[in-house]
Amino acid sequence: MEITFAFTHGFILALGLILPLGVQNVFIFMQGAHHTRLAGALPAVIAAALADTVLIAGAVGGVSLAVLNFHWLQVTLLISGIVFLGYMGWITWRNSTELHQAESESWPLRRQVRFALSVSFLNPHAIIDTIGVIGTSSLSYADTDKIAFACAVILVSWLWFIFLAIAGRMVKVLDDSGQLLKAANRLSAIIMWGSGLYLLYRLSLIT
Repeated sequence: MEITFAFTHGFILALGLILPLGVQNVFIFMQGAHHTRLAGALPAVIAAALADTVLIAGAVGGVSLAVLNFHWLQVTLLISGIVFLGYMGWITWRNSTELHQAESESWPLRRQVRFALSVSFLNPHAIIDTIGVIGTSSLSYADTDKIAFACAVILVSWLWFIFLAIAGRMVKVLDDSGQLLKAANRLSAIIMWGSGLYLLYRLSLIT
């Protein structure tokens, strides 16, 4: 019974954390939309899911909780995140005006993987949420219960990214004009800039 409770807790908690629209989610959605075949977006899906798996395992294992005790590391993560999100927001906004050029959006495997890993490991907001929420919540469990909790969180991550890629592809099929995708690209850029401003605010609180 305790294992079932731990799994259910992890599943519901993960849904609450992953559902809000963020850089990682928008990126997976857009890759699903811009590839002529859904399989073309799989590198982004797998890379993002694997990155989340690593972060979740670290959070549940307690390793990342210790990392946050280093103030200089928090500052470095925040500054890196601000620069990264600002730059990628600009790239994404620029691409929204070039949707007629397929190569500007249908990213090849290596570029997909690099960006997916970047928005996972260089996103301090996501890292802190994973550590602070998932890592802290996992402290209530031990042994097999903790494993069940972690597996539930990881399962949600994989299923959600697959769903986003499928949803993106469906939108592409339904939107022949490309206007919806253009708007989604610009929304993605705004979200990135907004996330960067939030990180800037977080940085001002700890410096």
